[in-house]
Amino acid sequence: MKEKIDHLLVEIEKVEIKTKEHLEDFRLKYLAKKGALTALFDDFKNIANEERKEVGKNLNELKNKIQDKFNQYKEKLEDTGDNTYSGVDLTKPSEPIVFGSRHPISIVRGQIVEIFSKIGFTVKEGRETEDDWHNFSALNMHEDHPARDMQDTFFIKAEESNRSSHVLRTHTSSVQIRVMENSKPPIRSIFPGRVYRKENISARAHCFFHQVEGLYVDENVSFADLKQTLLYFAQEMFGANTNIRMRPSYFPFTEPSMEVDVTCFICNSKGCSICKGSGWVEILGCGMVNPKVLENCKIDSKKYTGFAFGMGIERIAMLKYQINDIRLFYENDVRFLTQFKSA
Repeated sequence: MKEKIDHLLVEIEKVEIKTKEHLEDFRLKYLAKKGALTALFDDFKNIANEERKEVGKNLNELKNKIQDKFNQYKEKLEDTGDNTYSGVDLTKPSEPIVFGSRHPISIVRGQIVEIFSKIGFTVKEGRETEDDWHNFSALNMHEDHPARDMQDTFFIKAEESNRSSHVLRTHTSSVQIRVMENSKPPIRSIFPGRVYRKENISARAHCFFHQVEGLYVDENVSFADLKQTLLYFAQEMFGANTNIRMRPSYFPFTEPSMEVDVTCFICNSKGCSICKGSGWVEILGCGMVNPKVLENCKIDSKKYTGFAFGMGIERIAMLKYQINDIRLFYENDVRFLTQFKSA
Protein backbone atom coordinates (compact mmCIF):
# COMPACT_ATOMS: atom_id res chain seq x y z
CA MET A 1 0.00 0.00 0.00
CA LYS A 2 2.79 2.38 0.97
CA GLU A 3 4.56 1.70 -2.33
CA LYS A 4 1.42 2.68 -4.27
CA ILE A 5 1.11 5.94 -2.31
CA ASP A 6 4.78 6.81 -2.88
CA HIS A 7 4.43 6.01 -6.60
CA LEU A 8 1.42 8.33 -6.91
CA LEU A 9 3.24 11.15 -5.07
CA VAL A 10 6.09 10.98 -7.58
CA GLU A 11 3.66 10.71 -10.50
CA ILE A 12 1.64 13.75 -9.40
CA GLU A 13 4.78 15.87 -9.14
CA LYS A 14 5.59 15.13 -12.78
CA VAL A 15 2.10 15.88 -14.14
CA GLU A 16 2.03 19.07 -16.26
CA ILE A 17 -1.23 21.02 -16.46
CA LYS A 18 -1.32 23.68 -19.20
CA THR A 19 -4.91 23.73 -20.33
CA LYS A 20 -8.39 23.22 -18.95
CA GLU A 21 -8.48 19.91 -20.79
CA HIS A 22 -5.35 18.79 -18.92
CA LEU A 23 -6.95 19.87 -15.63
CA GLU A 24 -10.08 17.85 -16.34
CA ASP A 25 -7.98 14.79 -17.22
CA PHE A 26 -6.11 15.22 -13.92
CA ARG A 27 -9.39 15.35 -11.97
CA LEU A 28 -10.80 12.27 -13.67
CA LYS A 29 -7.63 10.25 -13.14
CA TYR A 30 -7.05 11.06 -9.47
CA LEU A 31 -10.13 12.65 -7.86
CA ALA A 32 -13.15 11.13 -9.57
CA LYS A 33 -15.20 8.28 -8.08
CA LYS A 34 -13.32 5.80 -10.24
CA GLY A 35 -9.99 7.59 -9.83
CA ALA A 36 -6.75 6.37 -8.31
CA LEU A 37 -7.35 8.06 -4.94
CA THR A 38 -10.75 6.42 -4.50
CA ALA A 39 -9.23 3.03 -5.32
CA LEU A 40 -6.62 3.50 -2.57
CA PHE A 41 -9.27 4.39 -0.01
CA ASP A 42 -11.16 1.24 -1.00
CA ASP A 43 -7.98 -0.83 -0.43
CA PHE A 44 -7.47 0.89 2.93
CA LYS A 45 -10.32 -1.20 4.36
CA ASN A 46 -8.16 -4.31 4.00
CA ILE A 47 -5.11 -2.90 5.81
CA ALA A 48 -4.07 -4.55 9.09
CA ASN A 49 -4.96 -2.60 12.24
CA GLU A 50 -1.34 -2.03 13.28
CA GLU A 51 -0.59 -0.35 9.90
CA ARG A 52 -3.75 1.75 9.65
CA LYS A 53 -2.41 4.80 11.51
CA GLU A 54 0.67 5.28 9.35
CA VAL A 55 -0.99 4.36 6.05
CA GLY A 56 -3.97 6.59 6.85
CA LYS A 57 -1.64 9.53 7.52
CA ASN A 58 0.18 8.97 4.19
CA LEU A 59 -3.11 8.56 2.35
CA ASN A 60 -4.46 11.87 3.68
CA GLU A 61 -1.22 13.64 2.69
CA LEU A 62 -1.59 12.25 -0.82
CA LYS A 63 -5.23 13.36 -0.97
CA ASN A 64 -4.36 16.89 0.18
CA LYS A 65 -1.49 17.13 -2.30
CA ILE A 66 -3.70 16.07 -5.19
CA GLN A 67 -6.49 18.45 -4.14
CA ASP A 68 -4.07 21.36 -3.63
CA LYS A 69 -2.54 20.90 -7.07
CA PHE A 70 -5.98 20.71 -8.66
CA ASN A 71 -7.17 23.89 -6.91
CA GLN A 72 -3.96 25.75 -7.73
CA TYR A 73 -4.16 25.14 -11.46
CA LYS A 74 -7.91 25.61 -11.57
CA GLU A 75 -7.49 29.11 -10.15
CA LYS A 76 -4.69 29.95 -12.59
CA LEU A 77 -6.61 28.82 -15.64
CA GLU A 78 -9.74 30.72 -14.60
CA ASP A 79 -7.72 33.90 -14.03
CA THR A 80 -6.20 33.78 -17.52
CA GLY A 81 -9.58 33.23 -19.18
CA ASP A 82 -7.83 31.04 -21.72
CA ASN A 83 -6.90 27.42 -22.12
CA THR A 84 -3.15 27.97 -22.39
CA TYR A 85 -0.35 29.87 -20.75
CA SER A 86 0.77 31.59 -23.92
CA GLY A 87 2.26 34.65 -22.31
CA VAL A 88 -0.16 36.89 -24.24
CA ASP A 89 -1.47 39.94 -22.43
CA LEU A 90 -5.20 39.50 -22.82
CA THR A 91 -5.89 43.01 -21.47
CA LYS A 92 -4.43 44.61 -24.61
CA PRO A 93 -6.85 45.90 -27.30
CA SER A 94 -7.58 43.33 -30.01
CA GLU A 95 -6.82 43.74 -33.68
CA PRO A 96 -9.64 45.58 -35.47
CA ILE A 97 -12.07 43.38 -37.40
CA VAL A 98 -12.07 44.35 -41.08
CA PHE A 99 -15.58 44.30 -42.51
CA GLY A 100 -16.27 43.83 -46.20
CA SER A 101 -18.58 45.92 -48.33
CA ARG A 102 -21.24 45.22 -50.92
CA HIS A 103 -20.37 45.66 -54.57
CA PRO A 104 -21.67 48.96 -56.01
CA ILE A 105 -23.63 47.06 -58.68
CA SER A 106 -25.36 45.05 -55.94
CA ILE A 107 -26.08 48.25 -54.03
CA VAL A 108 -27.66 50.01 -57.01
CA ARG A 109 -29.55 46.88 -58.10
CA GLY A 110 -31.03 46.64 -54.62
CA GLN A 111 -32.03 50.30 -54.67
CA ILE A 112 -33.76 49.95 -58.05
CA VAL A 113 -35.64 46.82 -56.94
CA GLU A 114 -36.74 48.52 -53.73
CA ILE A 115 -38.01 51.62 -55.58
CA PHE A 116 -40.16 49.64 -58.00
CA SER A 117 -41.32 47.19 -55.33
CA LYS A 118 -42.99 50.09 -53.54
CA ILE A 119 -45.38 50.57 -56.47
CA GLY A 120 -46.24 46.92 -56.95
CA PHE A 121 -43.58 45.58 -59.33
CA THR A 122 -42.44 42.03 -58.67
CA VAL A 123 -38.97 40.69 -59.50
CA LYS A 124 -38.57 38.02 -62.19
CA GLU A 125 -35.32 36.44 -63.34
CA GLY A 126 -34.50 34.08 -66.20
CA ARG A 127 -31.87 32.12 -68.05
CA GLU A 128 -28.73 33.75 -69.49
CA THR A 129 -28.69 31.55 -72.60
CA GLU A 130 -31.64 32.09 -74.91
CA ASP A 131 -33.06 30.80 -78.16
CA ASP A 132 -33.70 32.95 -81.21
CA TRP A 133 -37.43 33.29 -80.54
CA HIS A 134 -37.22 34.73 -77.05
CA ASN A 135 -34.16 36.90 -77.65
CA PHE A 136 -35.05 38.25 -81.12
CA SER A 137 -38.11 37.10 -83.07
CA ALA A 138 -40.77 37.49 -80.38
CA LEU A 139 -39.48 41.03 -79.79
CA ASN A 140 -40.25 42.02 -83.37
CA MET A 141 -36.62 41.90 -84.51
CA HIS A 142 -36.65 41.00 -88.17
CA GLU A 143 -34.14 38.70 -89.82
CA ASP A 144 -31.73 41.45 -90.92
CA HIS A 145 -31.80 43.40 -87.66
CA PRO A 146 -28.24 44.50 -86.68
CA ALA A 147 -28.51 42.82 -83.25
CA ARG A 148 -28.49 39.44 -84.99
CA ASP A 149 -25.08 40.17 -86.49
CA MET A 150 -22.18 38.08 -85.19
CA GLN A 151 -20.36 41.32 -84.37
CA ASP A 152 -22.93 42.26 -81.71
CA THR A 153 -24.08 38.95 -80.25
CA PHE A 154 -22.37 35.93 -78.69
CA PHE A 155 -23.80 32.91 -80.51
CA ILE A 156 -23.54 29.41 -79.04
CA LYS A 157 -22.60 26.94 -81.73
CA ALA A 158 -24.75 23.81 -81.87
CA GLU A 159 -22.80 20.54 -81.69
CA GLU A 160 -24.69 18.81 -84.48
CA SER A 161 -24.65 21.63 -87.01
CA ASN A 162 -22.87 24.82 -87.92
CA ARG A 163 -26.00 26.85 -87.28
CA SER A 164 -26.21 28.72 -83.98
CA SER A 165 -29.63 28.28 -82.38
CA HIS A 166 -28.86 29.87 -79.01
CA VAL A 167 -27.16 33.03 -77.81
CA LEU A 168 -25.97 34.62 -74.61
CA ARG A 169 -28.89 36.96 -74.02
CA THR A 170 -28.33 40.51 -75.22
CA HIS A 171 -31.01 41.95 -72.92
CA THR A 172 -33.40 40.81 -70.20
CA SER A 173 -36.32 41.42 -72.57
CA SER A 174 -36.26 37.67 -73.17
CA VAL A 175 -37.53 37.23 -69.61
CA GLN A 176 -40.38 39.62 -70.41
CA ILE A 177 -41.41 37.34 -73.29
CA ARG A 178 -41.35 34.23 -71.11
CA VAL A 179 -43.41 35.95 -68.41
CA MET A 180 -46.00 37.13 -70.96
CA GLU A 181 -46.18 33.65 -72.49
CA ASN A 182 -46.84 32.02 -69.13
CA SER A 183 -48.90 34.67 -67.35
CA LYS A 184 -52.14 36.47 -67.94
CA PRO A 185 -52.47 40.25 -67.54
CA PRO A 186 -52.22 42.22 -65.38
CA ILE A 187 -48.42 41.88 -65.42
CA ARG A 188 -46.25 44.29 -63.46
CA SER A 189 -42.66 43.09 -63.08
CA ILE A 190 -39.01 44.12 -63.31
CA PHE A 191 -36.29 41.90 -64.71
CA PRO A 192 -32.74 42.40 -63.36
CA GLY A 193 -29.86 40.33 -64.71
CA ARG A 194 -26.58 40.07 -66.57
CA VAL A 195 -26.46 40.45 -70.35
CA TYR A 196 -23.77 39.99 -73.00
CA ARG A 197 -22.74 41.85 -76.14
CA LYS A 198 -19.72 41.77 -78.41
CA GLU A 199 -18.21 45.09 -77.43
CA ASN A 200 -14.63 46.26 -77.36
CA ILE A 201 -13.81 46.69 -73.68
CA SER A 202 -13.13 50.32 -72.79
CA ALA A 203 -13.89 52.87 -70.11
CA ARG A 204 -17.47 53.16 -71.43
CA ALA A 205 -18.26 49.65 -72.71
CA HIS A 206 -17.85 46.03 -71.69
CA CYS A 207 -18.72 42.63 -73.15
CA PHE A 208 -21.06 41.92 -70.24
CA PHE A 209 -23.02 44.20 -67.97
CA HIS A 210 -26.22 44.31 -65.93
CA GLN A 211 -29.69 45.51 -66.84
CA VAL A 212 -33.02 46.10 -65.14
CA GLU A 213 -36.02 46.08 -67.45
CA GLY A 214 -39.62 46.70 -66.48
CA LEU A 215 -42.98 45.68 -67.94
CA TYR A 216 -46.55 46.68 -67.14
CA VAL A 217 -49.40 45.14 -69.15
CA ASP A 218 -53.06 45.68 -68.30
CA GLU A 219 -56.22 47.23 -69.65
CA ASN A 220 -56.05 50.97 -70.39
CA VAL A 221 -52.32 51.39 -69.68
CA SER A 222 -51.30 54.73 -71.18
CA PHE A 223 -48.17 56.71 -71.97
CA ALA A 224 -49.05 58.94 -69.01
CA ASP A 225 -48.65 55.90 -66.72
CA LEU A 226 -45.19 55.30 -68.18
CA LYS A 227 -44.14 58.92 -67.70
CA GLN A 228 -45.32 59.10 -64.10
CA THR A 229 -43.65 55.77 -63.26
CA LEU A 230 -40.30 56.93 -64.61
CA LEU A 231 -40.58 60.35 -62.96
CA TYR A 232 -41.21 58.60 -59.65
CA PHE A 233 -38.16 56.38 -60.21
CA ALA A 234 -35.90 59.32 -61.13
CA GLN A 235 -36.89 61.32 -58.07
CA GLU A 236 -36.46 58.34 -55.75
CA MET A 237 -33.05 57.48 -57.22
CA PHE A 238 -31.54 60.92 -57.83
CA GLY A 239 -33.46 63.29 -55.57
CA ALA A 240 -36.87 64.91 -55.17
CA ASN A 241 -35.98 67.90 -57.39
CA THR A 242 -35.12 65.70 -60.39
CA ASN A 243 -37.08 66.20 -63.61
CA ILE A 244 -37.18 64.03 -66.72
CA ARG A 245 -37.51 64.65 -70.43
CA MET A 246 -38.38 62.19 -73.18
CA ARG A 247 -36.86 62.21 -76.64
CA PRO A 248 -38.28 60.19 -79.57
CA SER A 249 -36.26 57.09 -80.40
CA TYR A 250 -36.73 53.67 -82.01
CA PHE A 251 -36.86 50.17 -80.57
CA PRO A 252 -38.50 47.32 -82.52
CA PHE A 253 -40.39 46.06 -79.46
CA THR A 254 -41.98 49.39 -78.42
CA GLU A 255 -44.07 51.94 -80.33
CA PRO A 256 -43.76 54.83 -79.68
CA SER A 257 -40.25 54.63 -78.22
CA MET A 258 -38.39 57.17 -76.10
CA GLU A 259 -35.01 57.90 -74.58
CA VAL A 260 -35.28 59.33 -71.06
CA ASP A 261 -32.97 61.99 -69.64
CA VAL A 262 -32.84 63.37 -66.10
CA THR A 263 -31.71 66.79 -64.97
CA CYS A 264 -28.02 66.62 -64.10
CA PHE A 265 -27.81 66.15 -60.34
CA ILE A 266 -24.07 66.91 -60.33
CA CYS A 267 -24.32 70.52 -61.51
CA ASN A 268 -28.07 71.11 -60.98
CA SER A 269 -28.49 71.50 -64.76
CA LYS A 270 -25.95 74.34 -64.98
CA GLY A 271 -23.63 72.35 -67.25
CA CYS A 272 -20.66 70.13 -66.40
CA SER A 273 -18.45 67.39 -67.85
CA ILE A 274 -20.95 64.68 -66.84
CA CYS A 275 -23.85 66.21 -68.77
CA LYS A 276 -21.50 67.69 -71.41
CA GLY A 277 -22.84 71.16 -70.73
CA SER A 278 -26.45 70.27 -71.62
CA GLY A 279 -27.83 69.99 -68.10
CA TRP A 280 -29.37 66.58 -68.96
CA VAL A 281 -28.11 63.00 -68.54
CA GLU A 282 -29.52 59.97 -70.40
CA ILE A 283 -30.50 57.08 -68.10
CA LEU A 284 -32.79 54.64 -69.98
CA GLY A 285 -34.94 53.70 -72.96
CA CYS A 286 -38.66 53.01 -72.88
CA GLY A 287 -41.92 52.96 -74.82
CA MET A 288 -45.35 51.44 -75.19
CA VAL A 289 -45.20 47.71 -75.91
CA ASN A 290 -45.56 47.06 -79.64
CA PRO A 291 -48.90 45.28 -80.35
CA LYS A 292 -47.00 42.71 -82.42
CA VAL A 293 -45.03 41.69 -79.32
CA LEU A 294 -48.25 41.24 -77.34
CA GLU A 295 -49.76 39.11 -80.13
CA ASN A 296 -46.57 37.01 -80.28
CA CYS A 297 -47.19 36.16 -76.64
CA LYS A 298 -50.89 35.35 -77.22
CA ILE A 299 -52.09 38.54 -75.47
CA ASP A 300 -55.01 40.37 -77.07
CA SER A 301 -53.52 43.71 -78.18
CA LYS A 302 -56.99 45.19 -78.69
CA LYS A 303 -57.88 44.61 -75.06
CA TYR A 304 -54.52 45.11 -73.37
CA THR A 305 -51.78 47.71 -73.65
CA GLY A 306 -48.53 48.08 -71.78
CA PHE A 307 -45.26 49.90 -71.36
CA ALA A 308 -41.68 48.69 -71.01
CA PHE A 309 -38.40 50.28 -70.02
CA GLY A 310 -34.79 49.23 -69.60
CA MET A 311 -31.69 50.66 -67.97
CA GLY A 312 -28.09 49.62 -67.39
CA ILE A 313 -27.25 49.19 -63.71
CA GLU A 314 -23.64 50.17 -64.36
CA ARG A 315 -24.86 53.33 -66.09
CA ILE A 316 -26.95 54.32 -63.05
CA ALA A 317 -24.08 53.47 -60.67
CA MET A 318 -21.56 55.47 -62.70
CA LEU A 319 -23.83 58.50 -62.61
CA LYS A 320 -24.78 58.12 -58.96
CA TYR A 321 -21.21 57.66 -57.69
CA GLN A 322 -19.43 59.66 -60.45
CA ILE A 323 -17.38 56.69 -61.67
CA ASN A 324 -15.66 57.34 -64.99
CA ASP A 325 -14.50 53.83 -65.95
CA ILE A 326 -16.84 50.83 -66.21
CA ARG A 327 -13.90 48.42 -65.93
CA LEU A 328 -13.52 49.29 -62.24
CA PHE A 329 -16.66 47.28 -61.50
CA TYR A 330 -15.04 44.02 -62.63
CA GLU A 331 -11.39 44.32 -61.51
CA ASN A 332 -12.02 43.48 -57.82
CA ASP A 333 -9.68 46.26 -56.71
CA VAL A 334 -10.12 46.48 -52.92
CA ARG A 335 -9.17 50.17 -52.97
CA PHE A 336 -12.20 50.81 -55.17
CA LEU A 337 -14.65 48.46 -53.46
CA THR A 338 -13.96 49.63 -49.89
CA GLN A 339 -15.24 53.09 -50.80
CA PHE A 340 -18.79 51.70 -50.71
CA LYS A 341 -18.84 50.48 -47.10
CA SER A 342 -21.27 53.17 -46.03
CA ALA A 343 -23.50 52.88 -49.12
